[in-house]
Amino acid sequence: MNPVVLIAEELAPAAIEVLAHDFDVRHVDGTDRPALLSALSEADAVIVRSATQIDAEAIAAAPRLKVVARAGVGLDNVEVPAATARGVMVVNAPTSNIVSAAEQAVALLLAVARNTASASAALKAGEWKRSKYTGVEVQGKTVGVVGLGRIGVLFAQRIAAFGTRLIAYDPYIQPARAAQLGVRLVGLEELLRESDFISIHLPKTPETVGLIGEKELAIVKPGVRIVNAARGGLVDEQALANAIAEGRVAGAGVDVYSKEPCTSSPLFAFDNVVATPHLGASTHEAQDKAGLAVARSVKLALQGEFVPDAVNVQAGGVVAEDVRPLLPLAEKLGRAFTAVAGGVAASVTVEVRGEIVSHDVSVLKLAATKGLFSSVVEEQVTYVNAPHLAAERGVEVTLASLAETAEQPTLVTVRGALPDGRTVSVSGTVTHSGARDVLKLTEVDGFDVEIGAEGILLFLRYADRPGVVGTVGTLLGESGINIAAMQVARREAGGETLMTLTVDQALGADLLTSAADSIGATAASAADLRDE
Repeated sequence: MNPVVLIAEELAPAAIEVLAHDFDVRHVDGTDRPALLSALSEADAVIVRSATQIDAEAIAAAPRLKVVARAGVGLDNVEVPAATARGVMVVNAPTSNIVSAAEQAVALLLAVARNTASASAALKAGEWKRSKYTGVEVQGKTVGVVGLGRIGVLFAQRIAAFGTRLIAYDPYIQPARAAQLGVRLVGLEELLRESDFISIHLPKTPETVGLIGEKELAIVKPGVRIVNAARGGLVDEQALANAIAEGRVAGAGVDVYSKEPCTSSPLFAFDNVVATPHLGASTHEAQDKAGLAVARSVKLALQGEFVPDAVNVQAGGVVAEDVRPLLPLAEKLGRAFTAVAGGVAASVTVEVRGEIVSHDVSVLKLAATKGLFSSVVEEQVTYVNAPHLAAERGVEVTLASLAETAEQPTLVTVRGALPDGRTVSVSGTVTHSGARDVLKLTEVDGFDVEIGAEGILLFLRYADRPGVVGTVGTLLGESGINIAAMQVARREAGGETLMTLTVDQALGADLLTSAADSIGATAASAADLRDE
């Protein structure tokens, strides 16, 4: 049965096409709460836009849920902490609509400056009153940008072309960066007093809600025009309406509201307010980009691969192409380590050697941590909850990057100290066979090996002597277990030896014990390295 991807709101056809081949794609009206909760009971992933609420109740209703995807930038309607606690990945499309949102802010600013909307409505109603709708030029004016994130920067770059003076308030950007953009950083109060136009580009957080309220609007430059195409609630709508009524604010462009959908607002009473129904991301290009971005992220997540746009993964961000093949290797080394160690280590170091360390390889620590716990906890282990599982069990996982190369151009080692004082290590590398990446184990607890890091591996440790290989082969054959590969490594003739076998199906605990007893093995374990 293919994983179920539940689409709760309209999604671009091209995005659905990305998912249709590999998954069971189902649709539900996300605003119909009972229908949503019922449909979530079988969902492995859910894709929403802005109208569907994915809160703790919704997540609890979805026992199979692995990923929540928001086809857009914000996550106001997704309860990220609840998802993280359940190990559910949350992804969005952080750059899909930034151009559209910046252009919408520019459009609103120009429309307010030139009274475009009210003049158009009047003309269509049969009135030709040019003098009534006289506006102002943007050139030569001071434009205050509240928030210099990605959208704020795009807005600033575009509005600068009109010959404006740009100032900005953003406590989280360095003055040097602002200077590169041709923007002078100022405090919020100075921005309010100096700006002829103000455009807001902030996320909605407890600190930013109501940032522009009655107190702030009392000190603005008379005749200022204010644009909010970011998030509803950043500007107090009633306070803004009062300031417009009193003539302190000459007009406003508003695309977002504290409660949406919004069909009634004190701002709607004014001709000098241009109000649009949250159109910031409503372009064909933005819709397609958002849908495609989250569809690809959902596909990666359900295939067990790393997702760069996951917002609740500790090592999020772009992963270099050269590092990507090492992600499944690191995870499988984590699984093999736990099998060889026979339990959870007290501390683990993920060592990465070779030229690969010129890239950011921190994600390999996360992948290895995921592998460490995949066979020792009942809940699903994901990139999201793996660090939490380690912390809960007091396991410290660290990363060591070493530029020098070993026998392999790139080598990843998972090395850990066990509670009884023993040290265990497992190493591996990636080679290439045509267009295919080949994952290999190269070392297991001090023994040099070369065997594929795939399938089900058995590790048997014993004292070297004749006949052991035949004994193990016979026992497994009589039990219907086929051996796909085998390698024997020993420190010296007659000394401690490690037999590593790849078999076609899992062994029960009784059969593994029988195999160990038949050769007097001092240790026996199995690692499932099959792709999830």
